[in-house]
Amino acid sequence: MSASIEPWPRVRSELIGDFRIFRMRRDWRRSPRTGSEHDFVVLESPDWVNVIALTQDDRAILVEQFRHGTTSVELEVPGGVMDAGDASPSATALRELREETGYVGERTTLLGSVATNPAILNNTCHTVLVEGCTFAGACHFDACEDIVTHLVPADDLPRLVARGRLRHALVAVAVYHFDLWRRGMKP
Repeated sequence: MSASIEPWPRVRSELIGDFRIFRMRRDWRRSPRTGSEHDFVVLESPDWVNVIALTQDDRAILVEQFRHGTTSVELEVPGGVMDAGDASPSATALRELREETGYVGERTTLLGSVATNPAILNNTCHTVLVEGCTFAGACHFDACEDIVTHLVPADDLPRLVARGRLRHALVAVAVYHFDLWRRGMKP
């Protein structure tokens, strides 16, 4: 059996920049193996929630929007940043679903959570299933959002990932969590 890895103690830390959606810091950590200090950049970001939202007739609610990082229009699941006032990932899921699509849901289930990129990011992405969704009225977009809502059969979600139509990595993870849940591998 191999030796276990020990955490690297933080020696010091400094804030490098504070941006709208994340803060950047430099941490100096000491290697427990060599005793040497090394510096690392860490992006501090709030937790994120992706929503697998299902209508009463088992259609998934998807959103299409322009993404500035890839300069492309992407098909995704609804989702967003957990606000400080959100009591849980489920509360964020219901809020984001209503704001982005105009739909509300009856039941929520946390399907899973992943570290977004533990090498440089400190946040977690949660996948929440919202069932029994019905349209409740107009969307409440943020100033920087232009979104079109699509309904697709829930069984089509894995195929949309396989065919490259759902390309966002964290959306693919949400679909995987959902697929596991549908196969009976519940959290």
